[in-house]
Amino acid sequence: MYRELWKNKNIRYYLAAGSVSRLGDLLSGMAFLFLAYDLTESSMLTTGMAVAEALPYLLFGLIGGVIADWLPKKKWLISLDLVRIPLILSVVVLYQLDMLTYAYLVTISFLIQSIGCFFNPAHRSVLPSITNVEERTIANSMYDTLTRGVTVLSPVVSIGLLNTYGAIHFFTFDALTYLISVLCLRQVSMEDRTQVSDKSISALFDSIKVIAVWIKTQPTIRRLFFFTFITVFFNTWVWEVGLLLALAEKSAQSEELYSILQGIFGGVVILTNIVLPYFIKKMKLFHYFIGGCLWGLGILYYGLLYEVTHFFIGCAIVGIGLPIAGLARVYLIQTLVPEEKLGRAFSFNAVLLYLSNTISLALYGFLVLFIQIQWLMIASGLAILSVSISGLLMKTVEASKLRGRLTINFLK
Repeated sequence: MYRELWKNKNIRYYLAAGSVSRLGDLLSGMAFLFLAYDLTESSMLTTGMAVAEALPYLLFGLIGGVIADWLPKKKWLISLDLVRIPLILSVVVLYQLDMLTYAYLVTISFLIQSIGCFFNPAHRSVLPSITNVEERTIANSMYDTLTRGVTVLSPVVSIGLLNTYGAIHFFTFDALTYLISVLCLRQVSMEDRTQVSDKSISALFDSIKVIAVWIKTQPTIRRLFFFTFITVFFNTWVWEVGLLLALAEKSAQSEELYSILQGIFGGVVILTNIVLPYFIKKMKLFHYFIGGCLWGLGILYYGLLYEVTHFFIGCAIVGIGLPIAGLARVYLIQTLVPEEKLGRAFSFNAVLLYLSNTISLALYGFLVLFIQIQWLMIASGLAILSVSISGLLMKTVEASKLRGRLTINFLK
């Protein structure tokens, strides 16, 4: 199954471009934080760098989706990668000349992430153009497996670079990945046409309004986005910050344990991605809620038992549920959204995710001053589980009503 799809040149080069670019993004994201702290030795300014990496998605996320629907995607993606190469290399040059400043570093980080706002929805919306519906679940699984795989690989590469050339050459490596991405994208054959003729500012905002109105009329997509926002809100702090703080309470080797935990989590996610298409060919909202139930159950498990061993078991459960929900979400967007709206749909989804992340980090960061980490984990796991179960119940009730109407019509 996977072997046959890998023989497709378009899919092979598309996946290679996405995974190698993802590896470079991970490394440069770490390097921006490392250098910000080295230059300032200030936790506040380092946090400012993290904000500079997240803010563009809230500012330009929706605009990036519109542009992705307007322009020929292949040419647009290649152009964006080519622009990123000199930007990222300029940091290396100024560092070597001992002229690098924090302000310049923040500016480049902001610009790189802003370009990502335009690159990501265009790149994600290419896949439906080079696959059919039957191939889509497998292709999405391969894409997520490779991108998760480089997440597991990134600590190995980062440690190697840190021990040899230093953090600055994370940027050199990132520039190389952009070049490789360009070479791969050039090999992808697809119908690359301009979607619209009017590209004015007013048309841009009209396009955003059109996708918002369209989503309101689509119950499945609307429900998918709503439940995703809620689930991610309850997950973000617990996963990104809470686990590390909990490990620090339990062990003096919290950072090492957290790295190992992330590696095990990534491995379970990859295994789930590989196995899932053998059992599910076409994903539904039902599968999204099943994934959400496992996701919430994993968090609830390690929150209730709250020991290092159970953190690993709970995260393994999350590693099964999260990719099921994630693959279902992507499949539903690709399948239910018209091709001319795909870029905007993916960017709308991304903006919701980043908004949910931001609110979660801010609110939980305040709550942890008064509430124990364990109780925040338990509450979050229960919330995700409850939301997912309610979604399943809603689907069951709707299905029952539909069967009832069909029976009545048949009797008539």
